[in-house]
Amino acid sequence: MDDTHSKPSWLERLGALLMREPEDRDQLIELLHSAYERNLLDADALAMIEGVLQVSESQVRDVMIPRAQMDVIDINDAPEKFLPFMISTAHSRFPVIDKDRDDVSGILLAKDMLRYYAGEETSVRAMLRPAVFVPESKRLNVLLKEFRSNRNHIAIVVDEYGGVAGLVTIEDVLEQIVGEIEDEFDFDEAEDNIIGDRHGRYRVKALTEIEDFNTALGTSFSDEEFDTVGGLVIQKFGRLPKRGETVELEGLRFQVLRADSRRLHALLVERLQNSEMSGTLQGTA
Repeated sequence: MDDTHSKPSWLERLGALLMREPEDRDQLIELLHSAYERNLLDADALAMIEGVLQVSESQVRDVMIPRAQMDVIDINDAPEKFLPFMISTAHSRFPVIDKDRDDVSGILLAKDMLRYYAGEETSVRAMLRPAVFVPESKRLNVLLKEFRSNRNHIAIVVDEYGGVAGLVTIEDVLEQIVGEIEDEFDFDEAEDNIIGDRHGRYRVKALTEIEDFNTALGTSFSDEEFDTVGGLVIQKFGRLPKRGETVELEGLRFQVLRADSRRLHALLVERLQNSEMSGTLQGTA
């Protein structure tokens, strides 16, 4: 058979497609989607390329954890007081403040507390790492480059007046490219969607089907409008909630454990006491 009539390779097809030099970002996105439709790119590759483009246009303020939702430690508290908080939040790094959230003294690594209890350090203040401060307007691609070059994983975000506006981690930036990043404290894909603890609380994946949730917790939420617990919670908020926010439904308190700018990931669910339920009813009457 004549080689001139043979089917071009995927590399040749991709090259021919990209020969149409895009004039702006929209045309570039259009070309990438065309490549996906022609099976030159798979869905994951397309999503990552779009994520990279998004990162180059986004600013720190778009992905940061707001000041009010920051999990911080007061340097004036004894370790015995804040250690249970460190364990329950399960972060690896904590901003340390001196009474005021605008006064960040440094960053405390959870692993350094092992050195403290081993008697290697005389004070928590001596274990603090320097805090890195970045403006809200910094581009995410620039921040990612700085994170990599400085081997830093967390930065304190400041507003135009120098006040603390929030914090941002390298994970927050990378998730804009590759999607949600799970760590050792996240759900394992092989584990159940609902995991109880000894305090009677439940860690629940947002994608848990309402029918399964009802069976596990003995509730009676309707699944006619929404299929998942996450959809139910978002509907109650009327928007995509952020980490740390709570809402109460049918005698249960739902707290957002993990969420990004695009979707809800995990919830902490606990039953309300009768006194709390009564207070809530009275407050909404």
